Amino acid sequence: MSWQSGRRLLVLGGIRSGKSELAEQLVSDAAQVRYVATAAGSDDPDWRARVAAHRERRPAGWSIEEIGSDPHRLVTLLGEAKPDETLLVDDLGGWLTATLDAAGAWDENARAVDVEPLAAAVRDCPAAALVLVSPEVGLSVVAHTTAGRLFTDRIGEINRAVADACDAVAFVVAGQPTWVKGADPRGAGARTFAAGPVRTPAPAEPAAQVATPAPEPTESIVTDPGLLAWSETDTMLLPALDAAAPGTTTGMPTIAVGMSLPMPDEAASAAAGERLSTLDVAGAGFGALAPVVRFAAGTQGLPIPRPWQNVRLLLLHADHAGDVAAGESPATAARRLDDAERGEGTLALLAGAAGAAVQTVRCPGAVGAIEDADALSDAEVDAALRYGWELAESAVDAGTDLIVLGAGGAGADAAAAAVIAATANGEAAALLGRVVVPGGRIDDLAWMRRCGAVRDALHRVRSRSSDPRAVLAALGGADHAVATGVLLGAASRRTPVLLDGPVGVAAALVARDFGAQTRHWILLPDTGGHPAVRLGADVLGVTPVLDLKLGLGEGATALAALPMLRSALTLAATLPGA
Repeated sequence: MSWQSGRRLLVLGGIRSGKSELAEQLVSDAAQVRYVATAAGSDDPDWRARVAAHRERRPAGWSIEEIGSDPHRLVTLLGEAKPDETLLVDDLGGWLTATLDAAGAWDENARAVDVEPLAAAVRDCPAAALVLVSPEVGLSVVAHTTAGRLFTDRIGEINRAVADACDAVAFVVAGQPTWVKGADPRGAGARTFAAGPVRTPAPAEPAAQVATPAPEPTESIVTDPGLLAWSETDTMLLPALDAAAPGTTTGMPTIAVGMSLPMPDEAASAAAGERLSTLDVAGAGFGALAPVVRFAAGTQGLPIPRPWQNVRLLLLHADHAGDVAAGESPATAARRLDDAERGEGTLALLAGAAGAAVQTVRCPGAVGAIEDADALSDAEVDAALRYGWELAESAVDAGTDLIVLGAGGAGADAAAAAVIAATANGEAAALLGRVVVPGGRIDDLAWMRRCGAVRDALHRVRSRSSDPRAVLAALGGADHAVATGVLLGAASRRTPVLLDGPVGVAAALVARDFGAQTRHWILLPDTGGHPAVRLGADVLGVTPVLDLKLGLGEGATALAALPMLRSALTLAATLPGA
């Protein structure tokens, strides 16, 4: 298809607005489309002409299912959909009319339509894609008849419930769609909240060609100017979110120790695991990839999970002061960040091959060295946590079904090792990887300076190491606090996260102290051979999927592993049972 599979979309519009045409365009590239016609038959010539026009527009290869005479079948039909088919339901107004006709319920007191079963069926539909069309009649004057008022009220309730269950909602006026929830899945000028450019790199060139592929043009999105500045210091580029500020999510819960967050669906996970043993494969099975299928099933709430299609890498960047950055050049880190924003370099190649978008987030660097002073104030920690939460929510609202968490910047990994040491009772010397400088040389002196800095920082904060906010303030910095907020926000929206490197694992350990459920929403493709990542994974109870010891940095390892993880989900969703 031309848009990400596994999505649920609602298209609203008035009479002759073009809503059906938009819905048909959205599924035009799908291999298998089942068109669900909801309207009951009629002897009215004008109505028959409208139906005939709809039929003429549909491709001959689409299968048609008419349920006007049995409107209650819609909920069952959605639940029985196949994982490899696309459903187009046109429209919910016809379904409501047929339902009320069947019940003889055209009066003010009747409640013949139970909205929740329909919304639940939309939410849980296993189809590769689901598009629903519905009329928006609430903008007109109040109807003068009982039946008219009843229809207007009921279709409004239906639209609200179905919109809540869908990933994206379009409102079509005079043939022009406006996306009131999520973004245009066809990628046409969608606006999303972002701290830096969101780029979807072009697919990588074939291996025989050596030229670096150029990314497709994408819109560079900057922070909403209505947000409050983090502080008055010019170098503080990341904004703080205020509950009353424009563009923020109202109702965001207070981030505090002991938060209650959702858990994945254990029944769906178990069912997916049992189904794997029935699949018709020639070999011994999925091996280390079987937990990936169970993980995806639990996070999606589906016994047959869908392959992730709309993946976003959040690349957090901050430089850390002092000896934790020994052997690293801020200029080199800045160049790599610039490459990512231009769609060049390692991340662009891997993101293009994996079909993932890359969003950069420039976080303020630490003002002082953590061996001497805290990296952030308590207020700045709170602002960064909330900002990370908002980044996750924004990604999910734009249709992202998998977040990859990457990080870069001078000293970021060593500061993460300090956070891991504080939360997992590790030794600095055992958690800091070797320092490799340009040219492949091992810089032992830089490694010793890092060890000394982390040791002194841990000694300085030893009385506060049980407080996750204090750990972030004293050792982590803005990038670690934002990463923690991303994990909490993603868990709150039931969205899985691929971790990559020490910063992601350090954030997961801190996020666990705020809300223990967060660890059930994370997947670690590889430890990269990093000792701090190995310890953090052990404490979290997270088993790395692979053991390739890839240390590509900044989220690149997760992007390299992503096609293999997706392959497991594709096989699990499409292979027949033995």
